[in-house]
Amino acid sequence: MKKDTSNKQDRQEYFVIDFVHIFKSVWHRIWVVILAGIIAGGLGFSYARFIVTPMYSSSLMLYVNNSSSITGGKFSFNASELTAAQELVETYTVVLTSRTTLTQIAEDAGVADKYTYPELYSMIKAGSVNDTEVLRVTVTSSDYEEAARIAESITECFPGILADVINGCDMTVVDYPIENSQKVSPYITRYTAVAMIIGALAALIVLVVLALLDDTIHDEDYLLKTYDYPILAKVPNLVGGTEKQYAYYYQKKNVTKE
Repeated sequence: MKKDTSNKQDRQEYFVIDFVHIFKSVWHRIWVVILAGIIAGGLGFSYARFIVTPMYSSSLMLYVNNSSSITGGKFSFNASELTAAQELVETYTVVLTSRTTLTQIAEDAGVADKYTYPELYSMIKAGSVNDTEVLRVTVTSSDYEEAARIAESITECFPGILADVINGCDMTVVDYPIENSQKVSPYITRYTAVAMIIGALAALIVLVVLALLDDTIHDEDYLLKTYDYPILAKVPNLVGGTEKQYAYYYQKKNVTKE
């Protein structure tokens, strides 16, 4: 018994996409894509410039060492002690961002009533500098003076807290924090560029969808590519316009008006 495949073939032909038609349709309206990109870019710029709160940061660096390596008032390291100090950087980072440590730092900086522990935790980033035994701590805030004040409290409170938690370890301040009035975010150029790309892509997608949904017969090439029927005659446009316009469309337009 043979299966009826006529419906399946018709369905496959129905979903054939004319990429040439889509390209031409989008190209004729490319100004829409450009305009949408410009408008979206302007909105992104305005959002980053006037709405997003600018953020500032202040950084400090701490040198991790073992107090047992101090000899005659000088630090003396061998390879094993240096490796141990590098591994301790991660441990020190955990101690720094703990609730007890940040609570004491917030009280010393005078921001205990302003920020909760999760908020203060999100403001502080710490990590090793190029996998060395140097720990960099960066404090980010909407107030550059406040960021420097919190960072200064870290240099004053953290070494003492660390000495109480981990025996035989010490820390030296390599670079003290300073007030930095240069904002670190938002990146206005990035906001503008991303908004322009999103706006242009959105307009492009809309044009492609409209082209896919457009089943209007525009010229004889569309008939020849879509159907197997020959064209017996072509009615010219006697009303006006280009040669590729058909009188059928104008007749339909007139009927609609009536």
